[in-house]
Amino acid sequence: MGGLCLFALGGALLASLPGADFTLSWTHSIEKTEWRELWAVEAGRLRPVEARIRGTGAGMEPEPDARLTADGWMVWTPRLPPQDEVTLAASGFTGEHRLCAGGDCRPLSDWTGVTDRAVVMRACR
Repeated sequence: MGGLCLFALGGALLASLPGADFTLSWTHSIEKTEWRELWAVEAGRLRPVEARIRGTGAGMEPEPDARLTADGWMVWTPRLPPQDEVTLAASGFTGEHRLCAGGDCRPLSDWTGVTDRAVVMRACR
């Protein structure tokens, strides 16, 4: 198995997504601005490849090497090392995370079947 797996906090597998690359996006709770991250599943870990935001504000500062694109995004390569797992919190203050994998983009709950619960992303083993 390869690709991205989504788990409940207790460890139950909720979904296995196709492909080795995925995009995660959400709307910032205060600034109401979209944030997107491109990730790659490599060597059993999740590696951040690119981050982008439309505008800046509270808790949304881009890295110093960010560049502004013609369509209004601040884009940079995150300095975060590969991660064993990433936990996506569920909050009533923000909209739902959106996940794109294998050319298919959906709200997180459409992939997992659960709402209002944290989801853990890990490389499938």
